[in-house]
Amino acid sequence: MIRTLGLYFFRRYITTTVWFLLGVFSLVFIIDFSEMSNRAGALPHYTVSIGLLVTALRIPTILMQTVPFVALFSGMAALISLNRRYELVVTRAAGISVWQFLRPFIVGAFLFGLAAVLVLNPLAAWGNRKSQELEASWGATNARAENTVPWLRQIYGKDQAIIGAKAMLDGGTRLLNVSVIHFDQAGGIVLRQDADSATLEDGYWLLKNVRETRIGELPVRLDEVQLRTNLKREFVQESLEKPENIAFFELGRKIEAARSFGFPTYAMQTQLHSMLSLPLLLVAMTLIAACVSLKFSRFNQSRAVILGGILSGFMLYVVTVLVKAFGSSGVVPPFVAAWLPVVVAMSLGATILLHQEDG
Repeated sequence: MIRTLGLYFFRRYITTTVWFLLGVFSLVFIIDFSEMSNRAGALPHYTVSIGLLVTALRIPTILMQTVPFVALFSGMAALISLNRRYELVVTRAAGISVWQFLRPFIVGAFLFGLAAVLVLNPLAAWGNRKSQELEASWGATNARAENTVPWLRQIYGKDQAIIGAKAMLDGGTRLLNVSVIHFDQAGGIVLRQDADSATLEDGYWLLKNVRETRIGELPVRLDEVQLRTNLKREFVQESLEKPENIAFFELGRKIEAARSFGFPTYAMQTQLHSMLSLPLLLVAMTLIAACVSLKFSRFNQSRAVILGGILSGFMLYVVTVLVKAFGSSGVVPPFVAAWLPVVVAMSLGATILLHQEDG
């Protein structure tokens, strides 16, 4: 009986989670496509069909941010539904403890977390890259995927230059709307180059549609310019690529590469441990949902209790993001930053359930 009941509860949890994911997907798709159409509709190569494709490619990245809340709300919805239909009452009357009938929900949350790490995260990283490429093909030079302006400093022989761009693709090896400022040995500006794009080739940056400006001279237009460099593709990718845009399976290799170049790896290590702890974070969210959803109510669950559960889950998410920021900056060890909120939340959830159910 316990096995049959567990499979039934597990199916209910999975079905509720899928419906929540579909609802979030639909809502985000409509909002994101409307915003992108307003922003990119005037670009020369924009089409509605490609716009829909770009929005679909961006959705996994946004869904990754909503996974903890989906786990919280689906757990609350499934348990409240079972309570209102007296199924949990009958389960308790049959002598099955709360820890036994919660097991399917905990297993479902853990599997949901594994799916998010192993499937949704790599899909989000791939979709993010493809959406940036498609936006660039429209003629967009202010792709929104990267919120920070990338800057690089290079020294090649006697030439010192700072390279800036409004957007980057391919992990920073392709820059859009580029500005290159050259300095002399004394630190004075001698040349400025503005280009539509810059692509890192073997030993040089290939600038296209360049406008060169020198002090006291008229600007000069050039189709292509080769800017010599000793920067390697791996170096540029490690220095510019954001950890959130790296697939889970590539994080280990990226960390080793960053260490070989002497880069700090706090952010990537924190991201790696955050991905590893995500299944247990969803388990913690499920325990929080159980704390506010198991009390039987003949008509409706207490709104104050449900609101408390939502606020508790929100606070856990905020604390997780805040401590993750500390770990990314090196203030807190990455392992501690990723795992401490999860362990504390699971302990508190289990303690509250023990107090409520077992006294």
